[in-house]
Amino acid sequence: MLNDAHCHFFSGQFFRTLGRSMSDFTGDGAVELPKRLGWDAPGGDEVLADRWVTELDQHGVKRAVLISSVPGDDASVSAAVARHAGRFVGAFMFNPASPDADAEIERAFQNPRLRMACLFPAMHGCAVDDPASDAVFAAAQQHGRAVFVHCGVLAIGVRKKLGLSSPFDLRLGDPLAVAAMAVHYPEVPVIIPHFGAGLFREALMAASAAPNVLLDTSSSNSWIRMHPHLTLRDVYARAIDIVGPSRLLFGTDSSFFPRGWQKQIHEEHMEVLTDLDVDSASQHQIFGGNFDRVFGA
Repeated sequence: MLNDAHCHFFSGQFFRTLGRSMSDFTGDGAVELPKRLGWDAPGGDEVLADRWVTELDQHGVKRAVLISSVPGDDASVSAAVARHAGRFVGAFMFNPASPDADAEIERAFQNPRLRMACLFPAMHGCAVDDPASDAVFAAAQQHGRAVFVHCGVLAIGVRKKLGLSSPFDLRLGDPLAVAAMAVHYPEVPVIIPHFGAGLFREALMAASAAPNVLLDTSSSNSWIRMHPHLTLRDVYARAIDIVGPSRLLFGTDSSFFPRGWQKQIHEEHMEVLTDLDVDSASQHQIFGGNFDRVFGA
């Protein structure tokens, strides 16, 4: 079994939102911005969903989390899940500091196609332990949903390529604050992506403190370069030792086409786990079983 817990759904609305933030841009962002980037235009939400299914089929991926990657774009992912309910889990970026946030999170979580809210504290200037973020966790517990919290280094590649500024406050992405929130909402699966994205030790501490915290393994994990002598093999070895294979979720951070699903990340992670002599049952958990347990079979 192979599932991917971290893919981005770069919809037409995603590009239009980026276009509106560019003072020198006019035109349809869903068409013109992919051209600037050398990427394929997404087309409609259902068209993009179909392309993702074709891509996942090509690589033997059974299911994937699709994340709408700007606040207010949850309808695109909801449409993708409606078209391919057995293949996708809907997740959405959410800004707890936005106007009417309480009503918006309630509306989103009442949608059965949306299973996870994704918080980016450094991007939105709202700490994990802020009362506004607390409301998201409370709603998640009420509705049986998950919460994803980006911690550590935050670099949005598409923004950089388009010359957009990224005035993020990295101090707000603290895994220890995630743990403090998670212990108050023990029924909520709380996912820290990228092994903490540079705050690996703190992510391990958070998972040790709160048994409902999981780590996703996604992306190239380039943050490892900031830790002398640390390798992906070391990261996996320590995570399995401290957190255990039952709380690791494989992901790739795949996002745009024509690159598509990042097969090389899967191959690298498989190679690392094989080198560590991780047994097949544990590998099954990491690459698929934990996904189905958290998000439903």
